[in-house]
Amino acid sequence: MATGPQREYWNRAQMPAGARAAELDVGLRAYMQKVFGLMAGGLAVTGLVAFFTAQSPAMLQLVFGTPLRWVIFLAPIGIALLFGFKLQSMRASTAQAVFWLFSAVMGLSLASIFVVYTGESVARTFFISAATFAGMALYGYTTKRDLTGIGSFLMMGVLGLVVAMLINLFLASTALQWAISVIGVLVFTGLTAYDAQKIKNMYYAGDDAEIGTKKAVMGALNLYLDFINLFIFMLQFLGDRR
Repeated sequence: MATGPQREYWNRAQMPAGARAAELDVGLRAYMQKVFGLMAGGLAVTGLVAFFTAQSPAMLQLVFGTPLRWVIFLAPIGIALLFGFKLQSMRASTAQAVFWLFSAVMGLSLASIFVVYTGESVARTFFISAATFAGMALYGYTTKRDLTGIGSFLMMGVLGLVVAMLINLFLASTALQWAISVIGVLVFTGLTAYDAQKIKNMYYAGDDAEIGTKKAVMGALNLYLDFINLFIFMLQFLGDRR
């Protein structure tokens, strides 16, 4: 006897080509809305946690003035690695819970933005980043060009950025920091388009609802990281320091 997914595949196979295409199109839109909805929700959690933490001197002292700062600094890296290695064995509900936890911890680590930069420049940079992100995500979603090769090149660029930032911890060069910021904006602008296309292609691979939800969470995480990094690098040369 055919299982649920097998029966669904069989039923789709019997549809006329036009009906199958229409169903795929509707399903893809719903899937992408779920991905971007999760990403937007994660950004909202991060922004609220960062803002309210920055308004509390006690919280700022706890987060940045105690050894807890190392936990908060390393926790997002650990959670991202957890996603990479354990997502397949997680339940979809667990993956979503971990995503919200990741967003909240990122908010704690980014609270210093509201202390270092003026609120006006943070808001201005956010909207510029959002417009850039939206444009590149739309391009990645609609283009017929295969962006796989570009994505591989950009991932090498991310590694180069990490190395350059580590070197600049010792050099403290203003010129190198400016170059890192500009290159970071270019790299994560390109990765936004690449990830949008990759998420779209992941939908066409097909899967049951449980796996589809986990794919949506992973896609939301990738786009979330693209936006956060794009915003931070833009803020470094567009933001007005207090």
